[in-house]
Amino acid sequence: MCVLGLGLIGGSLLRVLHDAGHSAFGYNRSSETVDAATADGYDASTDLVATLRRAAESDATVVLATPVTTIEPLLSAIAEHAPGVLITDVISVKQQVEKVIGAQHPGARYVGGHPMAGTSRSGWSATDPTLFTGAMWAVTTTDHTDADDWRTVASIARLAGSLVVPVAPDAHDRAVAAISHMPHLTAAATAAVGAGESDLALRLAAGSFRDGTRVAGTAPALQRAMIEANGVAVLNVLSETIDRLIAARDELRDHGTVEVLVDDGHRARTAYERLHAGDPEPITGVTPGEPGWQEEMRRQAHAGRVWVG
Repeated sequence: MCVLGLGLIGGSLLRVLHDAGHSAFGYNRSSETVDAATADGYDASTDLVATLRRAAESDATVVLATPVTTIEPLLSAIAEHAPGVLITDVISVKQQVEKVIGAQHPGARYVGGHPMAGTSRSGWSATDPTLFTGAMWAVTTTDHTDADDWRTVASIARLAGSLVVPVAPDAHDRAVAAISHMPHLTAAATAAVGAGESDLALRLAAGSFRDGTRVAGTAPALQRAMIEANGVAVLNVLSETIDRLIAARDELRDHGTVEVLVDDGHRARTAYERLHAGDPEPITGVTPGEPGWQEEMRRQAHAGRVWVG
């Protein structure tokens, strides 16, 4: 396994793989990060070409673990120095990654991935080998996905302690716009409104403000990279959010109530809690490689099932 980018997600994955006894090595352009990783006993380098040549020689799976805005030169280097390796990623958008791969390394073996895990911290010091335990890990599943390559990427997620959610790239991007990227914008709005009131408001702020603004503490450049790369899907859910807030404002102004929005939100939160209560239902009756396996995987995933095989 070869991990390119040793921040929170990539570094945590390198630690998981290494600690599980797998041959795992990584690259980061920052010598400070590499020094910290090697001091902790992990195999890391600032030499991208040497790292990719090693990946090619060992037929390693290469994991892109940098912001989507930085992957073009990485993919160009992969195309030159390790063209035959299987590529996956841990980036929060999938269509944009596919687009860049198509431009920089057409014909690449690629199966996308996205672990639904993270914190507001970043860098090697934030890495945690238990970060992915119990998390959902989206693994892209198109009609052309190779079964063996998909199994390889799914096995990485399972090794990290995650459950696999097979998903088409466009469906993934629409979903994360609603449940990941939009919350960053609403957290930013809540934080900005609260801080703009007075220090008194911030002093009184407790659980609802703390929890509702947690992701606003993520480095702004990282937030912008993921949100802006998923611009079309985010615009759609942002418009829906604005429409709901305007309706709530008008309802409060004209009738003195915010019943509709609060009731809708409560039902949605209850549905979330119900879906996540206990162990999720596994995907059954489908084997990667059989005719139509990709479509059946996606169908069952849309019903809330996960791959544990």
